[in-house]
Amino acid sequence: MRPTREEAEAAVRTLIAWTGDSPEREGLKETPSRVVKAFEEYFSGYEVDPAAYLAKTFKEVAGYDEIVLLRDIRFESHCEHHLAPIIGVAHVAYLPNKRVVGISKLARIVEIFAKRLQIQEKMTAEIADTIDHILQPQGVIVVIEANHHCMTSRGINKPGSSMITCQVTGLLKSDNNLRKEIMSMIQSKSSSMR
Repeated sequence: MRPTREEAEAAVRTLIAWTGDSPEREGLKETPSRVVKAFEEYFSGYEVDPAAYLAKTFKEVAGYDEIVLLRDIRFESHCEHHLAPIIGVAHVAYLPNKRVVGISKLARIVEIFAKRLQIQEKMTAEIADTIDHILQPQGVIVVIEANHHCMTSRGINKPGSSMITCQVTGLLKSDNNLRKEIMSMIQSKSSSMR
């Protein structure tokens, strides 16, 4: 059973007291409520069905059957091991199979999975598998590059390090030329778009 808001706020008060501070101190009195409200935002992805965002597709594509790529989708997530931020960008590409989806929906899928407790490998696979399952394209590539604050601001303390994960499905898994073309598109930056 999901705890009540009051129980969540009480848990935050307990953690504040555990740190050695007083949850009754003026600057901390409203902190439990603020933290719970922030958690509602941070983890709003649990309330949303990602498949619903991909349900509306467009078949009138004038025969377009080449790569569709949405690059540099910024996201903020949280590590399921330490609740520390994961901040990065996702690149989502697919090879249509007679239908496409609005590009904002691709960004929304990234956002839904980012707004859950995550590890990057799982998030990468969830995004690719959802797009593959719902759109049924010829193939999908999802590449994520992120900084993990569980590693950069605590523990081993290695700021500046980033992790890259990639999940590939369908034709794009077996066609090395298409895969290389997409990776090249992800890596190239148009100076006019900056």
